[in-house]
Amino acid sequence: MSFIRTFFGDIKPEQLGFTYSHEHIVCRPPYWVEKGENDLLLDNKEASLKDVLDFKKHGGQTIVDATAVDYGRDVEVVAEIGKEAGIFIIGTAGFNKSFLWDAKIEEKVRKVIGPFDTYTQWIDHSSINELTEFVVKEIEEGLEGTSYKGGQVKFGTGYNRITPLEEKTIRAVARAHHETKAPVHSHTEVGTMALEQIEILKSEGVDLSYVSFGHMDRNPDPYYHEQIAKTGAFLCFDGIAKIKYAPESTRIHCILELVRKGYEGQILVSGDTARKTYYKHYDDGLGLEYIIAKWVPRFIDEANKAGFDGEKLVYLFFVENPAKCFAFKK
Repeated sequence: MSFIRTFFGDIKPEQLGFTYSHEHIVCRPPYWVEKGENDLLLDNKEASLKDVLDFKKHGGQTIVDATAVDYGRDVEVVAEIGKEAGIFIIGTAGFNKSFLWDAKIEEKVRKVIGPFDTYTQWIDHSSINELTEFVVKEIEEGLEGTSYKGGQVKFGTGYNRITPLEEKTIRAVARAHHETKAPVHSHTEVGTMALEQIEILKSEGVDLSYVSFGHMDRNPDPYYHEQIAKTGAFLCFDGIAKIKYAPESTRIHCILELVRKGYEGQILVSGDTARKTYYKHYDDGLGLEYIIAKWVPRFIDEANKAGFDGEKLVYLFFVENPAKCFAFKK
């Protein structure tokens, strides 16, 4: 029997509906607060809610909020937005990548993780088993002491490297996955180090079909994507609309290359919309409606011209594949 854990209770996979697989709805990452990077602070509930309502208006039903404890999440406010918009929210337990752990911990988080001044100190001074217990608690009891339970576990690594502390969190998340059966999500900086992460996960006995690798379109290398897909893992193309990194034609090409090779059942699509300038109701950006309202029609057109059934692929990427990827299989 499988189920998906949302902020509003466990649901059947078929209830999930049209899903964005990697977004950030409200967050104030301490690292960026210290740096004064206002664009990276999503701190206006009403603005975020309006964008979520745009997504809902076009048929969206679920958003995976990939904000971990060290990225300044606001669990209560995100839950309120989900309730007011009438969509499902899947929350995230676990960790991001190491440079964010250097930021000073806010008081509300300190109550959860102990008397450490920075995230680096917390990870360094905690054993793998202690970190595992923390992640398990966030899945089975609630995120940051709330009643809202995480629906996936997450780890991350930096650009072209895995630090000892990052490996520590990968192992902790892997062990929390074994205990809870929660799906696993990986942050790959600029799409790098997925294969090295996979070796660590294998050493922990993780079935890769439970794992999704984020930011795959930041490294638009079809050969690399195929090596990941061969493991059975999901690949998340979550940089839609970020033309500064690559044109949409590049992303669509990489996705269709995987489809040609038979991996259409392992593809997820989202926007990782984590800046004010990406949001319509913060700063006149393209907003959460862009993928469902603008990108999807373009993808269908391009896929059809390439000889595929574009509508069928969209249903896979946004409905069927998320229903498989985010399921607890007990």
